[in-house]
Amino acid sequence: MSPQEFQHLIAGVTAQLDGRPLDASLAAWLNATWPAGSTTFRELAQACRDGVAEGWLCNREAGGIRYGRIFKALPETHGFSVDVVAMQDIAGPHHVHPHGEIDLIMPLTEGATFDGHPAGWCVYGPGSAHRPTVANGRALVLYLLPQGAIEFTAT
Repeated sequence: MSPQEFQHLIAGVTAQLDGRPLDASLAAWLNATWPAGSTTFRELAQACRDGVAEGWLCNREAGGIRYGRIFKALPETHGFSVDVVAMQDIAGPHHVHPHGEIDLIMPLTEGATFDGHPAGWCVYGPGSAHRPTVANGRALVLYLLPQGAIEFTAT
């Protein structure tokens, strides 16, 4: 898997998200369309694991969290930026999602959760905020941010 192949894989997902409101109905749709264990979920999770192993994903580290933005918001990704983080039993920095955030949760330890969510998709609406938290082990989380918008706060 190369970064270009990863972008193509992501674009197949973001094409289905383009123009949709980021809300609970989108989370339900994502979890019904590409649930944990589905072919698309497995392909995305394997691509993320490969990218981390090859060093082109999560190539930075701060405070015990490995992270990295692999793509800025691009026309090819339908205006979504793409970040991947690797976390283990830790809370990350507080931030606000001006336009919302779509997360793909990929546990590396069975039972690991992200903000209390198991393997699958989580959607935060515009203006939402949180301290991203992985509990019960290790997980990779892929973040899709409309227009790449994120605001880190001091909270």
